[in-house]
Amino acid sequence: MEDNSAENLEESVKGYKEEILEVNKGFLEWEKDLIFNVRTQMGYEIEYDANLQWGCSPTETLLTSVAGCMAIDVFYFLKKMKADIKSFKIDFSGVRKPDPPQYYKSIDLLIKVNGEGITSKKMDRAISLSHDKYCSVYNALRSDIEVTTSYKINEE
Repeated sequence: MEDNSAENLEESVKGYKEEILEVNKGFLEWEKDLIFNVRTQMGYEIEYDANLQWGCSPTETLLTSVAGCMAIDVFYFLKKMKADIKSFKIDFSGVRKPDPPQYYKSIDLLIKVNGEGITSKKMDRAISLSHDKYCSVYNALRSDIEVTTSYKINEE
């Protein structure tokens, strides 16, 4: 019989993400051509390059931010539901509108997770809670972007 940790998840994560930096700061500085360096308030650096030779594009980092936010949430929720995670990976892709503004029309996330105590019920609950309540990046996206999240459990 499966434990009821998926049903009790919301109660067990009370307080999760309550303490945030309400204001995020940083700076972006032009280096040369169409290359810009970004430094976050925590000191992390990102290099943007419109030609994609010396750095990434802002749209690439949007995709990585969606995947990163979802990963943190889903991983945390699975651990709260007593899953013993051995590996966790998200493959992601996005399809952009061809004309300006070239925003993402769709984003696909495929979570690949291996371990013990990971069930479809737990995955569905963790993803739902991330989408509906906790993933700030997902909730900051345009409402007309189709985001699909799927998963594979214990597959190589």
